[in-house]
Amino acid sequence: MNSGNRLIPGLTPRMRPLSARKSATLSVLDIGTNKIVCLIAQLNPVNETEVLRGRTHLARVLGIGHQRSMGLKGGIIVDLDAAERAIRHAVDAAERMAKVELNSVIVNLTGGRLGSQRFAAHVAVRGGAVTSGDVGRVLDSASAHATRPGRAVLHALPTGFSLDGQRGLLEPGGMIGEKLGVDMHVVNADSGAVRNLMLAVERCHLDVEAVVSTPYASGLSALVDDEAEMGAVLIDLGGGTTSMGVFAGGHLVHADAFAVGGHHVTMDIARGLSTRVSAAERLKTLYGAAISSPSDEREIISVPQVDDYDQDVPNHVPKSHLVRIIRPRVEEILELARGRLREAGFAAEAGRRVILTGGGSQLTGLPELARRILVGEKGTGQVRIGRPLGIKGLPEAAKGPAFSAAVGLLVYPQMAHVEHFEPRSVGHGLRTGTDGYFSRMGRWIRDSF
Repeated sequence: MNSGNRLIPGLTPRMRPLSARKSATLSVLDIGTNKIVCLIAQLNPVNETEVLRGRTHLARVLGIGHQRSMGLKGGIIVDLDAAERAIRHAVDAAERMAKVELNSVIVNLTGGRLGSQRFAAHVAVRGGAVTSGDVGRVLDSASAHATRPGRAVLHALPTGFSLDGQRGLLEPGGMIGEKLGVDMHVVNADSGAVRNLMLAVERCHLDVEAVVSTPYASGLSALVDDEAEMGAVLIDLGGGTTSMGVFAGGHLVHADAFAVGGHHVTMDIARGLSTRVSAAERLKTLYGAAISSPSDEREIISVPQVDDYDQDVPNHVPKSHLVRIIRPRVEEILELARGRLREAGFAAEAGRRVILTGGGSQLTGLPELARRILVGEKGTGQVRIGRPLGIKGLPEAAKGPAFSAAVGLLVYPQMAHVEHFEPRSVGHGLRTGTDGYFSRMGRWIRDSF
């Protein structure tokens, strides 16, 4: 599948919508601070289900590559060569498993100061009844001012139409009125972060078909039934960042992220227990918890410590000591999320339903702690762990919340038709400065030799 026409500056590549009646093979890259995942999948048309609304295809994984991330910090690339090597390893593993060679991928972005803007626009209806031309004009008008210096547009999503002041219309086509309006939600990020992400992928001889914000991808993967319609907040707890997506009325209506995540918990453990970072990560995975239990004082864990001869010497501490180190940082992350949501005016959605995804969400007791902080002791909202849904062929190890974003990238092409940009604009979209040089050179070498 090829991306759409070249776009105006500040717009990331756009992909053509996936035909609801055709199968397609897609490849995606989940590029995170802790891990890089490459998935190659066959998407086959299916009838929409009540549980997973809006999906037109069922994905079956053909190949998967899973690699420890390098060269990223806080969701952005800080070492281009290291990031390229990690991407190459993940892509190579997926290609060998699927027995195919990739030319292009869909990627996600978590860092780069993800942010939301909302625009409204109105146009006069020219012929009494709303035509597709009228809809196109009002969408163009709303997105005309979406680009800002130094920021790249990831998504431009209409969230509702109005006609002569009557709001909440989904499909105004054919309706009679005089003034057509639209509300547009735009998700953007720092242009430099997007360009360097695309450059790292291009250096692996791959084209970037689309750049998708991580909370949107995770939401497409993990939300079920009418959660997106009734109102829900998805919080993706990654290694270097925590990102949030607010869904209401069936749309993504807000996105945000901040550079505190699971790796900060690991570093707290390493400092607090005077152990290696790798040992701290293992202790967090095996014994970590966000809330204490009565047995924590009795359960003793072995903590490797390095002596003067660079040998691991075990130190034994109660599990309660580990929990006391972990909990303050997790509380900080959840309180930051709560504060950001309140500032943006979406505290009510958090009070109804919260879905936790990402590798950091696997800490024991996290849903209970999140409910206390985000919903409140007296609140009636629900908090649950979100896992990737509606996909076949995933190994057991990849069925958890850490893989929600990767699977969501496979769902995104089914929703690409919702995105709006200015298709008639001339000029060029966001460039890496290489103009796809690495991708073209790689294809030339493969074709020539």
